[in-house]
Amino acid sequence: MATVYLQFEPTAFKLDPTNPPQLVFTAGSNFPVDGLAFDGGSTDEVAFVKFRATDYGSGNLTLDIDWYADSASSGNVVWGAQFAAITPDTDSQDVETKAFATANTVTDSHLGTTGQRLHRATITISNLDSLAANDWCILKIYRDASDTGTDTMTGDAIITLLTVSYSDT
Repeated sequence: MATVYLQFEPTAFKLDPTNPPQLVFTAGSNFPVDGLAFDGGSTDEVAFVKFRATDYGSGNLTLDIDWYADSASSGNVVWGAQFAAITPDTDSQDVETKAFATANTVTDSHLGTTGQRLHRATITISNLDSLAANDWCILKIYRDASDTGTDTMTGDAIITLLTVSYSDT
């Protein structure tokens, strides 16, 4: 039994044509940092990443979101993820109209004092859309900024890396 890890950098994402996060590049003092900047306003910004569920065995997917705040040093961020899977040569679903399974979310608190401190939020994706080994998959990620009662961090939350993991048995 092993765990499969798939890592996605910000440039691997396709941005939503209506409400995209901004792709940002920062020089940094010692190395460049790129990310997807999701606003803290009232509109949920959305990005997508495609992958093949190579060697998927069973169970939930785990989604680790490495992120930092552009300027804030307190508050909560609500991240949401939706998942869709299609089995090539088996499913008759139109790839252009495929619907996502119900969202899974997580609320992550900024740990304070440093605005650009790296955080990791983890979402267990349990709504798997009949996922099978080697399925064509698409993952939708968004900041649930419209949840103003829970998402209380001002400014941008910037994703620097996203990791999907699952069991191969």
